[in-house]
Amino acid sequence: MDPSSSFPRLSGTADASVRPAFPEDAAEIARIQVVTWRTAYRSLLPMAVLDEWDADVATESWRHAITVPPTPGHGVLVALEKNTVVGFVAYGPAELATGEVPDPAGPTTELSILIVEPRWGRRGHGSRLLAAAADLAVGGGAARLQVWLLEADRVSAGFYESAGWAPDGWARTLDTGGEPLREVRWHALLGSDAPEGTT
Repeated sequence: MDPSSSFPRLSGTADASVRPAFPEDAAEIARIQVVTWRTAYRSLLPMAVLDEWDADVATESWRHAITVPPTPGHGVLVALEKNTVVGFVAYGPAELATGEVPDPAGPTTELSILIVEPRWGRRGHGSRLLAAAADLAVGGGAARLQVWLLEADRVSAGFYESAGWAPDGWARTLDTGGEPLREVRWHALLGSDAPEGTT
């Protein structure tokens, strides 16, 4: 019996849906992550990150994130094509950037990663993951969603822009041991002021 059949799906249809991740999804989440990074981010991420990937460590890290989240506001969702895991999103309470003041409208939920394996792209899985994460954030009292994107990642920027997100003016530089990576923060409001598709 498929264990997901008795678990409520957060969104979707019989053929495409989103649900909370199970511990047994961890290996597939790690595989999707590295396959996607090696396919889509080969020119953006340091070679060492991609070539020295440890599948066992990544799987254990995802299993831990699923079974022992740091706070009740953290979670991992997976996108399904029928019963096949094809993508995932991880989210949690956002940390304030240096010098940033809390949003008076309410807390912010941050997407730490949202990935759909390239061969399953353009079927709405990313949008369903984004909508499900937004619904859970609203249910948890969040007023805003945010995500950090590599400045050079125009594909992801286009995806978020099409969902009504926009850069919020914050940027940071990551020290990867090689060429520094610059990230830009994107955000969307939740609730009545939210762009279509985010709640």
